[in-house]
Amino acid sequence: MGHAITGYVVFLAYMAEPAGPWGSESVAHSQFASGLALALAAVTAGLTWVFVKAEWLRRWWYVIPTVLAVAAVLRLTLLAPEL
Repeated sequence: MGHAITGYVVFLAYMAEPAGPWGSESVAHSQFASGLALALAAVTAGLTWVFVKAEWLRRWWYVIPTVLAVAAVLRLTLLAPEL
């Protein structure tokens, strides 16, 4: 469930594009969503670690929060929307 919520927030971060030079709010919303997604990815990575240690999940589950965190960091840095 946490991975789905984080994925949706990453999706929202990528969908927020400014409509023009007046769209600074869209840039702020994208940055906020990316930061929130990065925090959620860290939380889900921690929970994944707990579940892997309890042997309820396999190690490949670490891939999901890693991919989501990389997508959030890319949106904050290289793929950030410009005015």
